[in-house]
Amino acid sequence: MSATAVQHSELNPGAGARTNRQIELRNVSLWYGNIVAVNDVSFTLGSGITGLLGPNGAGKTTLMNMMAGLLRPSAGEVLIGGTGAAGHPEIYRTLGLVPEREAVHPFLTGYEFVRMSARLQKLGDADSAARRAIEMVDLGDAQHRKIQTYSKGMRQRIKIAGALVHDPGYLLLDEPFNGMDPRQRLQMIEMLRSLAAAGRVIVISSHILEELDDLATNVLVMVAGRLAASGHFREIRRLMTDRPHTFTVRSNGDRRLAAALLGDPSVFSVELSPAGIVVRTADRGALTRSLAGVARDAGIRLYEIRPTDESLESVFSYLVDR
Repeated sequence: MSATAVQHSELNPGAGARTNRQIELRNVSLWYGNIVAVNDVSFTLGSGITGLLGPNGAGKTTLMNMMAGLLRPSAGEVLIGGTGAAGHPEIYRTLGLVPEREAVHPFLTGYEFVRMSARLQKLGDADSAARRAIEMVDLGDAQHRKIQTYSKGMRQRIKIAGALVHDPGYLLLDEPFNGMDPRQRLQMIEMLRSLAAAGRVIVISSHILEELDDLATNVLVMVAGRLAASGHFREIRRLMTDRPHTFTVRSNGDRRLAAALLGDPSVFSVELSPAGIVVRTADRGALTRSLAGVARDAGIRLYEIRPTDESLESVFSYLVDR
């Protein structure tokens, strides 16, 4: 099965799901005149964190805006908890959106901005809700400063606080980690994991592939307005049978092991490198089953067997370059 055929209609909910929340797209397309921005996309998302990937112009932001009800599809349906996203403002009681573009008022303090969001949601205690959301994004010490004095990373976090203030069941984040330093990113990742474990549906559009590698339960890969693949990125990679799998192997006798592996029918190339032996195979299962036996027969001790092409970045690059 080729990668482009990996089209799961439904992504598995996260392990911590406690609700039946869902985002569903049914044969969704959107076009502007003769330009097709999104073309016949279908998927269902349950609780957990889904990464939305793709190059610029792939349709990611358009897809997010349709899920947020800001754009009406030209064809198909976008449903949030069974309700049409466009034309039903009541969905915003349970949905939070963090757009990529700057959407904060620089003359307000962080606290005033988040409290304004709480009041727009008609929360009973806007003050307490604002303080709670600000603490969640670790901005308590800066909440009474003007937003115009904030760094880019701080502005991103105060936007996220505004989206979280009403405790939404659905959270859409477009490039949320822009401008954050490593400590801030780590804190945000842990917070998002906690929210997902409590049963929320979280969609993150990001170009920071390493972060989604550690964070996303599932991925959706958009290429030229189409859904190229969906599911767990390692599962997608294993279905790419028309491309070799690459492993790095370290042992106490790399040269002897390399020579022995050349006689294994599952191996079609072996290369010595400073990091170990680079082994390429079209059958990852056969290689992993036979490797220990080959090493044992050659009297070699294995130190490490590591796949080197199963990162989210390698999957993304492969799908985009097809």
